[in-house]
Amino acid sequence: MKRVGKPVFFIVALLILFLTYSATFGIKGKNGDNSTTYIKGVSDIRWGIDINGGVEATFSPATSKKATKEQIDSAKSIIEVRLTTNHITDYELYSDYNNDRIIVRFPWKNDEKTFDPESAIKELSATAMLTFRAGDEYTTVTTGSDGQPVYKTPKGETASNIILTGSDIKSAKSEMYQDQTTGKATYQVGLELTESGTKKFAEATEKMQGEIISIWMDDVRISNPRVNEVITDGKCSIQGNFTAAEASSLANKITAGALPFKLTTTNFSTISPTLGSSSLHAMLIAGIIAFAIICVFMLVQFRLPGFIAIIALLGQIALSFAAVSGYFPFIQSFTLTLPGIAGIILSIGMGVDANIITACRIKEELWAGKTLDGAIQKGDDNSFWAIFDGNITVVIVGVILMAVFGPTNILSMLFGASTTGSIYSFGYTLLIGIVGNFLFGVTATRLMTKSISGFKFARNKWLYGGAAE
Repeated sequence: MKRVGKPVFFIVALLILFLTYSATFGIKGKNGDNSTTYIKGVSDIRWGIDINGGVEATFSPATSKKATKEQIDSAKSIIEVRLTTNHITDYELYSDYNNDRIIVRFPWKNDEKTFDPESAIKELSATAMLTFRAGDEYTTVTTGSDGQPVYKTPKGETASNIILTGSDIKSAKSEMYQDQTTGKATYQVGLELTESGTKKFAEATEKMQGEIISIWMDDVRISNPRVNEVITDGKCSIQGNFTAAEASSLANKITAGALPFKLTTTNFSTISPTLGSSSLHAMLIAGIIAFAIICVFMLVQFRLPGFIAIIALLGQIALSFAAVSGYFPFIQSFTLTLPGIAGIILSIGMGVDANIITACRIKEELWAGKTLDGAIQKGDDNSFWAIFDGNITVVIVGVILMAVFGPTNILSMLFGASTTGSIYSFGYTLLIGIVGNFLFGVTATRLMTKSISGFKFARNKWLYGGAAE
């Protein structure tokens, strides 16, 4: 067996424990009077309607003119984009063409305290309109919740000279490109304009080379790029040393502002949860008790490999919650429904199974007369494909559930948006859990086992299930 350095056990274990702590509690700080979240934890998870309840809102065009079916569909599509870009998958969205209405149901925010439906629907920015304006003149500057300045209310030429509106934007997406100066990979926002937008933008960029065209959502500036060249083909990019998260956020804001008309909220109400927070609390207690029982079983039955398996399981659980809370900057927060919790539980069960298979194989090799190093290596080799075959089939199922039951697909028409969103949540958490199983239950477990076996106190075969020495 190829030995793994002794410090590896402690390094891997400490990294897993840090992930577990930070993914559970998050890391927050104070910037003056403002609270800043550096790393999101479990408290930042947005729970689904079935657990936390939510809001029902009805949107209508802010005009007396009859809207066309195409306009209603366009507005509905933009609202759906706003929901999905915020990873709100547990929603229902309907169109009423006869009465010019769009009806949406979605869960409360994770930190909701007032449970005011009128305030909650502002998260969708239903009345926000996107504009590209000449110059970068503003009236006031305030400080946002993240401590960064927020520029509000255009003035002067910026207020009067509107170059493009949201309806002129065909698409906006985050893109990676290589900086020609530094050679480093960085991010930008790629824009594609409509036919009318292309013509207007070509005229503006020809006149404003070297000047700023600022981008506003209602009266809040969201970007202020400078024109570097004349753009005549309707395709351009916004560059500014963006991170992946910043580029994605800006692209989402631009896309979300492309409404064909302003919307007003004509009706809103609250939705009661089918389970409620008390059920969530009960599930939490049950989960802690179940995990404690699993830990005792693994320690008694498998001794040292069982102890290592417990550490690996903590990492897998932490990764599952980190993937839905917004812990990673490149993965936004995700609506966690009851089926989503079921996906996490199922994947944890498969993680336990993977560790048991490996521990049993090592134990069998020891009783067959192998040396400790030989038993660990042979046990790892013999168990890998059994674990791989069992997990890869679940990966395929998870991918299919996400692809087929995603927020927008043909099955949404057959089963309804709420059903597909719930199934999508199950597929997502199941897939993340299996990825965590390979990362922690297979890779991390084996590194820690080979590493700790190099210590003299851990060379006794009894610790691995063999005969006492």
